[in-house]
Amino acid sequence: MMKVLIVEDDKVLGLLLSKMVEKIGLEILALITEGRKAIEKTKELNPDLILMDIMLADDVDGIQAMEKIRTFNSEVRVIFVTGNSDQYNRKRAEQVDYTDYLIKPITIDELQDSIALL
Repeated sequence: MMKVLIVEDDKVLGLLLSKMVEKIGLEILALITEGRKAIEKTKELNPDLILMDIMLADDVDGIQAMEKIRTFNSEVRVIFVTGNSDQYNRKRAEQVDYTDYLIKPITIDELQDSIALL
């Protein structure tokens, strides 16, 4: 079973993502709200997939967190789930080898389609 780390600063959206992941049949390792904690938990839990928001609750955004994560884990897949559809963040995200870039709000079908790309 695929193990998923959810990184989302909005607790309601985090819970909604958790429900979607559970319905798809994947294992949730943790729900994190901060970039620094996402880095720590990735080292500790070694997820197969990270669902990563870009704007997070601390001073490390999702793209910066993935840049750090890539220094010790080049294999973990990442799907950005974000409200940031601007070209600046998309360009930054390209540097961390993501699987998909979904714009909120997302549906379970969109998430399932993205996970099918793995």
